[in-house]
Amino acid sequence: MAYYIGMNRKARLAYGFDEVALVPGQRTVNPDEVDITFQLEKNNFQIPIIASAMDGVVDAKFAIELSGLGGLAILNLEGVQTRYENPNEILDDIAKSTPERATKLLQKLYEPSVQPKLIQKRIEEIKKAGGVAGVSATPQKAEEYYNYAIESGVDVFVVQSTVATVRHISTAYKTLDLAAFCKNAKVPIIVGNSVTFEMALELMAAGPSALLIGIGPGAACTTRGVLGIGVPQVTATVDSAAARDLFFKQSGRYVPIITDGGMTSGGDICKAFASGADAVMIGSAFAKAKEAPGRGFHWGMATPHSNLPRGTRIEVGITSSLEQILFGPATLDNGTQNIVGAIRTCMGSVGAKNIKEFQMTELIIAPAIKTEGKLAQRTQHIGMGKN
Repeated sequence: MAYYIGMNRKARLAYGFDEVALVPGQRTVNPDEVDITFQLEKNNFQIPIIASAMDGVVDAKFAIELSGLGGLAILNLEGVQTRYENPNEILDDIAKSTPERATKLLQKLYEPSVQPKLIQKRIEEIKKAGGVAGVSATPQKAEEYYNYAIESGVDVFVVQSTVATVRHISTAYKTLDLAAFCKNAKVPIIVGNSVTFEMALELMAAGPSALLIGIGPGAACTTRGVLGIGVPQVTATVDSAAARDLFFKQSGRYVPIITDGGMTSGGDICKAFASGADAVMIGSAFAKAKEAPGRGFHWGMATPHSNLPRGTRIEVGITSSLEQILFGPATLDNGTQNIVGAIRTCMGSVGAKNIKEFQMTELIIAPAIKTEGKLAQRTQHIGMGKN
């Protein structure tokens, strides 16, 4: 429903995770018996959780660890891992930097060119350890880096930009023919990011294996402040899920959607699935892991932009191991640990035996969902009152 916001101008209401809640089902299911697997073409993942292609989250070691736990990590092919033979020194500098200096330092550290030999080296490190190798590149670099990645045995390739479209106009550089790229690809191609029904339909018609949903919701992202664009994640996911279902009805091809960003707790992730997601991509939650390369810090892919940074470096701290973040046991009371347990328990409570049934959960608009009855927690800054 749209409302007039001025003379002859309407605006649609949109909702984020904090403004909705899930309604329990008329039946319940044993959480240990629900199916949470995620299928990406021939690749079957035991958990529907993907780690964002951010330098404070994913390196080869992290990707190997998450693969072993049943998930997928995406390595940024335009980050420090492919610009420096020894990125640890660079990561140490970023962690030691003051907040005032961080953005300028990131801009400087991302100036050296990406080295093709390092693209291949990082992928080979993941593959030799038995991990699933997922990588990401911008549309301008996708074709070039894809060739190096394929030679090294990559499993999943992500084409990711702030706003993904099929019809990108530029006279300064060659634009990517997304349909041709997807058609000729030898591995699953994930494309992102988008937030609207119409754009999701257009992108799906180009032939990707999955679609990333979300513009600007990430903890380290400032796109919504710098550019003013974005759609809250619940509405973006619901609209994109509707496009996925219509596209499937019209073409017979199911294109999974992956809600990307804006989720800080197990509850947010559950709301993403209930809104229609087939999987989720998270960054800051994983940046807190001991195995993450960021040393307790997290920054977005657009932060190092030389002229218009659209992100910032944030301190998230190191709270536990990756396994504990995913599977517990939780030692924190804010929903940032045992994420998989939260998903399973929520599915059991709403009566969903699998992700497809989870997507049918009743949603309600509930702006007081995090504050109702929580005065003591807020005043004492514990539990749900920490945020």
